[in-house]
Amino acid sequence: MSESPSRSMSGSPSRSMTGSPSESAKDIRVVLMVDDNPADVDLAREALKEKSPRSQVNTVGDGEQAIDFLKRKGIHADQPRPDLVILDLNLPKKDGRAVLAEVKSDPSLHGIPVVIFSTSRLTSDIARSYELGANCYVNKPGNLNEYFAAVKAIEEFWFGLTSLPQRGN
Repeated sequence: MSESPSRSMSGSPSRSMTGSPSESAKDIRVVLMVDDNPADVDLAREALKEKSPRSQVNTVGDGEQAIDFLKRKGIHADQPRPDLVILDLNLPKKDGRAVLAEVKSDPSLHGIPVVIFSTSRLTSDIARSYELGANCYVNKPGNLNEYFAAVKAIEEFWFGLTSLPQRGN
């Protein structure tokens, strides 16, 4: 696996991890993880790498970067459209609810599945996320083994059990 960091407009890294260069782009599953906690990002990256080495995991640390990535603006212009977005709710600059609302109201983005992955267990956050169009809501466990299991379950469900539309350019 090779990791290739790029820089966001705020100077923080937007990283991607891909399989070998010989794999075709169609065989790679692209995940965008939007989370401002570097420890959570590293744990999720490790869990996804272990479960599916053919995933490209891109990460951004705030809601504005997420929208720029999804709309392929600025430094994200050459990034592939994600097959799945894993989105935290509590983000700097633009919170996850605003990101979710924008994604689901944009005809070019609304078909991308968005998984809310949050520590919030508030029924109001869960209900609002579904009202805004979240495809599912998963609570971030506090236990390391349960965290790994949750990330692996997200990956297995979305890339193992479901049929997703082909990624457009």
